[in-house]
Amino acid sequence: MEEKKREDQNADVITCQAKSSFSDFWKLEDYWAIWLGFLLLIIGIVIYFPRGPADMQETIANANATLEAESQRAPFKTIAWYQAVDAKTGLKATSSQLGKKIKNFLSKPKKWSANPLNALFINEEAAEAVKAKAMVKYEAARKKGAAALEGAKVAEDAASAAGFNNETLNAEASNVIDAWRAAHTKASKAESKIDAHSYNLIPSLICLMIALAAFFGIGWKVMGNSMTKFMAGFVFVFFIAVLAYIAEGNATMKNYGIGYAAWAILFGLIISNTVGTPRWVMPAVQTEYYIKTGLVLLGAEILFGKILLIGVPGIFVAWVVTPTVLISTYIFGQKVVKMPSKTLNMTISSDMSVCGVSAAIATAAACRAKKEELTLAVGFSLVFTSIMMIAMPAVIKLVGMPYILGGAWMGGTIDSTGAVAAAGAFLSQRALYVAATIKMIQNVLIGVIAFGVAVYWCARVECVPGQKVSAMEIWHRFPKFVLGFITASVVFSVVYEYLGSDVSHALIDHGAIRGLSKIFRGWFFCLAFVSIGLATNFRELKKYFKGGKPFILYVCGQSFNLMLTLLMAYIMFYLVFPEITARI
Repeated sequence: MEEKKREDQNADVITCQAKSSFSDFWKLEDYWAIWLGFLLLIIGIVIYFPRGPADMQETIANANATLEAESQRAPFKTIAWYQAVDAKTGLKATSSQLGKKIKNFLSKPKKWSANPLNALFINEEAAEAVKAKAMVKYEAARKKGAAALEGAKVAEDAASAAGFNNETLNAEASNVIDAWRAAHTKASKAESKIDAHSYNLIPSLICLMIALAAFFGIGWKVMGNSMTKFMAGFVFVFFIAVLAYIAEGNATMKNYGIGYAAWAILFGLIISNTVGTPRWVMPAVQTEYYIKTGLVLLGAEILFGKILLIGVPGIFVAWVVTPTVLISTYIFGQKVVKMPSKTLNMTISSDMSVCGVSAAIATAAACRAKKEELTLAVGFSLVFTSIMMIAMPAVIKLVGMPYILGGAWMGGTIDSTGAVAAAGAFLSQRALYVAATIKMIQNVLIGVIAFGVAVYWCARVECVPGQKVSAMEIWHRFPKFVLGFITASVVFSVVYEYLGSDVSHALIDHGAIRGLSKIFRGWFFCLAFVSIGLATNFRELKKYFKGGKPFILYVCGQSFNLMLTLLMAYIMFYLVFPEITARI
């Protein structure tokens, strides 16, 4: 009788768990992040895939024929080769009329120098003044570009006259062509600014605020919360996010690499630690809800085909160094620094070794770190990212380090993807390409690290003596939004390969992603950073700074990361696989 009763109780427990698991699909924040992220990705596909540029296939075919011919003709990338690449990369679905309207509607505040109001609106007279000033810069850049092109033609003709058999002439031609490309890029950027026109972003920002409040509010309501209270508080959170974007748009701040993330957290901290975050705002202070949805969108940007372009060297730099640094830093924190909190130790270690904020969010969810610990880890990441994105290109230039090696070094160590791209651009296009690709390879580890931390925490950190590790416990601890991140990456990688890189560049890179999901991702991350600031009180953080242990952990871990990444990048790109480096 007792055995029968226990069986019935176990059956009831299993039934309740099944019901609970099924209801999780609309009751848990992680799943709503997946549904909302997928919704935006599907919308992007529906909008941009049918709106490919005119004569896209013909342009791609002609450009590829030129690339093939030039690759066989010369041992370096010729002028015609680059012009063919420009023809292909100029194909963008976002150039359609609908694409331009969407971009204008979702536009964040503009760049400004003297008057912050210019970030939101500018009249026709002021726009004409900006256009005239931009025209002067463009003409100067265009002349330099034209002169550089003539010099490149002379150098290439000289190498061609020698049958491309003279190594000195070939090297000189390659260097002069690289200089022309740099001048050409500056001229192109200058040209894009001469189309200045009057604008008023306030109406579109208000519409966007309402749309995002409803977008997240519906999920918040289904999860059993008040949608009205959420939307009321969201107005305040969105307003601070707009201020963060305005601060980022200042020309001086841009030069120093201080982005919206730092400003969003700073503004939130000022409010929460002075007047205090109003109670009516707190329902919309949902850090993980926003950033998890943004991370699902990030998954669509992690494409396996692009990862393979760098090949084995990049994979070694990202996938061997990263877990080595993470594990070493965590052990160092426990054994040497004696970090009192294992969750803070792990969150800082993953933040510093993987890819900054995104990895910190995933890892904090897996080990159930406190929000104050997550805030501290994110704060370290933002400060050191700003320093490294300026200091590392300067050091690379100062010591004469090869730019491809420098790009690999920065891609594996600077936390933020945007900061990596900016730092790479300081050096060269090839450095930018290598740095951004390695960071992309590293981002793949977000899901792997989150799963590994969940297993480790269940098996070693929070295990009960004599009790076996429960697969269900690991599943409940595992951050489910990572599944959305991985699924988006796999699906878009398959679609990218099916369409081909050239068509995908126009329809996915410069269509569904840059035309919609990437813009929304930026807004979601900004809302998350505002929420971090608004929910953080310095009094709660004070205990974590005792003895400066978190700072010591981060500095020592990042120092090890810098040394090991540089060593691995040199070995892989210059000793083991120099032929891959030569093709970049």
